[in-house]
Amino acid sequence: MSADNAAKPKFDGDPKFESDAKAASGQAKAGAPETDETRADATVEPEVTEAAPQPVDRTPEFEAALAEMRDRLLRAHAEMENLRRRTEREVQDAKRYANAGFARDLLGVADNLRRAIDAASAGTGGADAEDTDPALAALLEGVELTERELLKALEKNGVTRLEPKGQVFDPHRHEAVFEAPDPSVPSGTVVQVMQDGYMIGDRILRPAMVGVARGGPKPGAPEAAAAAGLDRKA
Repeated sequence: MSADNAAKPKFDGDPKFESDAKAASGQAKAGAPETDETRADATVEPEVTEAAPQPVDRTPEFEAALAEMRDRLLRAHAEMENLRRRTEREVQDAKRYANAGFARDLLGVADNLRRAIDAASAGTGGADAEDTDPALAALLEGVELTERELLKALEKNGVTRLEPKGQVFDPHRHEAVFEAPDPSVPSGTVVQVMQDGYMIGDRILRPAMVGVARGGPKPGAPEAAAAAGLDRKA
């Protein structure tokens, strides 16, 4: 037996011995204390490399949102402009027609003054100034002056009196009380005013109560006939 063979352990190459050695090594590793490094190594997950996402083109989406916002802005601007104009108109109407109720109450005073003037004028009987009672003349003059001042005050506040006599009947401004046969004037012409009408601004405060002629030519017929006559003469 050589020296090398004598130096080797007698159990070298024995399968049983190798398995026992591996088991002992595993038991030694299992029984070894766990350190921070071993715990860190155990918790570290392997890195997974993913492909970078491709950029998405959102330009159409942004353009659509921009167009929608522009449309909303234009609509809001138009609504605010309409609101401003409507508010201004309402303020102007409130200022112009604020005293409509008070003016309507004063119309009865104007009517009574006109009745007093008509009665006093009928009392004089058309007599000359020398034959008229001075007291009655002074009363008539005072009532007429009062009526003029009242109408002036109403006109100052936007109230004007209608003058419908001789005009064509307008259902928006006049109220027909009766019809009178009168072939001398066109049919539908106002021939008598029973009660004065008044306007405030461009609105009717009270329509005029009138009498309307009937039986005459239709409105515009004389002008048409005259135009036809001129054509025949030409």
